[in-house]
Amino acid sequence: MSAQESSRHFNEVQLVVFQLGKEYYGVDIHQVQEIIRFQSPTKVPGAPSFVEGVINLRGRVIPIIDLRKRFRLSEKEVTKDTRVIVVEVAPHTVGMVVDAVDEVLRISEDKIEPPSPLIASIQEEYIQGVGKLEDKLVIILDLQKVLSKEEKAKLEEIEENKEN
Repeated sequence: MSAQESSRHFNEVQLVVFQLGKEYYGVDIHQVQEIIRFQSPTKVPGAPSFVEGVINLRGRVIPIIDLRKRFRLSEKEVTKDTRVIVVEVAPHTVGMVVDAVDEVLRISEDKIEPPSPLIASIQEEYIQGVGKLEDKLVIILDLQKVLSKEEKAKLEEIEENKEN
C-alpha cells in the first residue's frame, strides 16, 4: 500500500447516526455533547413551529428542535426510542428530537459523496454529504446550516427570556 493510499485509509469521520422515519442521518460526533431520553419541553410563546420549547439540562436552558418538523416530515408520536441529541450549533447548544439513535459509526471519507441534487426529503443546503455503507445510506447533516441566522437569533431571544 502506498503512503497516499495509507493516509487516505485513515481519514475517517466519526458520526452519531440516528433515524427519522426509515431514513438514517448522521452528525459529526465532535458536535454532540450528549444524548438523553426525551423529556417534555416547556412551550415558549412565539417560537418557530419546529421549536418544541425549552428544557432545563443541569441548570442550562436548552431549546428543543423537532427535526421532523424542521425538515417538513410527517409528525410522529414520542416512543420509548425517542431521543434528544444535545449538539453545538454555534454559538448555541440545542437539543434535536429524533426517532431513535442508531449507533456511533466510523466512515472513511472516500465512502462519502457530495449531496445529490435529487435529494428531495430535506432541503439540500442542510446536507454535507451522503455516506455509503454496505446496508444503508447515511445523510450527513451540516448542523451549522440547519438553522438560519434569523432562527438562531430567535433561539437566543428564547434562551435569554427563559433565563431571566
